[in-house]
Amino acid sequence: MAGPKWLDPEEMKAWRLYITTSVDLMKALEEDVRQFGLTMGDYQLLAMISEAPDRRLRMCDLADQLRLSRSGLTRRMEGVLTNSWVARVQDDADRRVAYAELTTKGWNLLRKVAPIHLDSVRRLMIDHLSRSEIKAIGNAFAKISEAINP
Repeated sequence: MAGPKWLDPEEMKAWRLYITTSVDLMKALEEDVRQFGLTMGDYQLLAMISEAPDRRLRMCDLADQLRLSRSGLTRRMEGVLTNSWVARVQDDADRRVAYAELTTKGWNLLRKVAPIHLDSVRRLMIDHLSRSEIKAIGNAFAKISEAINP
């Protein structure tokens, strides 16, 4: 039986830099939204709902987009519901269907936070990369995503 296929030095460097830098990047981005009482999970949830038609998304679709189980979404929703940034709305035609709907309060908060978050994404990542590097990262993570979720 063949042994493990060890990473060569270049592969190991890439892997270790990814691990440490991705954690550091997420911590820095988390700091930006924390001043508004948000976590990055909250921000991501608000942003996804804001991009949906009528700023409303079926709960099951939101869970899928956030890569959460139904119970995980219920836990994630606690803070945004408590703060009235999102409302849980039942479908009039089918009471089994529930939506997460961005409230005016949530929309106004997102409009304040988004420019600060965007500035950090640019300052900490995008502005350090060439257009071809950005494209390469996008292509690389599309391949990784496909391998994880075929």
